[in-house]
Amino acid sequence: MTEIKIAKIIRSRRRTIALEIARDAQLIVRAPYRTPFDFIEKVVFKKRFWIKEKQEFVKERCKKIVSKEFVSGEGFLYLGEIYKLEIVDASDIAIAFNNGFQISRKYLDAAKEILIAWYKEQAYQKISERAGWHSSLSGLKYNRIKISDAQRRWGSCSAKGNLNFSWRLIMAPLRVIDYVVAHELAHLEEKNHSKAFWNKVKIMLPDYEQYRKWLKENRHLLDL
Repeated sequence: MTEIKIAKIIRSRRRTIALEIARDAQLIVRAPYRTPFDFIEKVVFKKRFWIKEKQEFVKERCKKIVSKEFVSGEGFLYLGEIYKLEIVDASDIAIAFNNGFQISRKYLDAAKEILIAWYKEQAYQKISERAGWHSSLSGLKYNRIKISDAQRRWGSCSAKGNLNFSWRLIMAPLRVIDYVVAHELAHLEEKNHSKAFWNKVKIMLPDYEQYRKWLKENRHLLDL
C-alpha cells in the first residue's frame, strides 16, 4: 500500500503508534504488540508527506555535518557551549580543560579516543550529580548509574533500577541532561510513556517539553 519503506518495526507495551526518522533517514515505527501490519501501513501512508519531508531534512542535515579534524581552533561542545581546541607542544598531559580544550601534540594520534574518555568521565560526574539531586526531591530511588556508548538511546532504566546514559549527553545543555535524567527516573515507577509517566517527568521538570524538543532537533550535534 505505502510507497514509504519501513526500515524497522519495534513492538512494545505502548498504546499508540509512533513514527521516528532515524539518523540515517530511515523510518522506524514503534507500535503496540498486537497492531496488525496493514494498520501500520495505513498510518504510514496517511503520514507519507510528513515522513518524506522529515527524511529530506535529515539527509540535508547530514550533508552539513563535517567530521572533526582535531586541529587548533576547532570547536567542541561541552554542556551546550562551544569551546575551542588548542594543540599544545610542551605537555605530557593528554588533555586539559580551562575555558577550552588543550590536547598534547604528543597524543594527537589518539585525540578522538582521549576526548571521548574525558567526556565519559565528565558525564558520569555531572549525570550522577543531577540524578542524585532529582532523586532526593522526587523520592524516586535508583540503584546505580552507568555511562554507555549508546548512539540512539540517550538513557535507559533496567528492571533492577540501574540507569544508563549515553556519554554524548555531556555535550548538551544542563537542562537537557536534567530532562533525560528525569525521564529515566520516572521509568523507575512508570514503565511506559503513559500520562502518569509524563506527569512524573513534569513534576521534576515543569518545562521539560522544550528540552525534549531541543534534543530531537539537535541530536545530530552530539557526536564526534
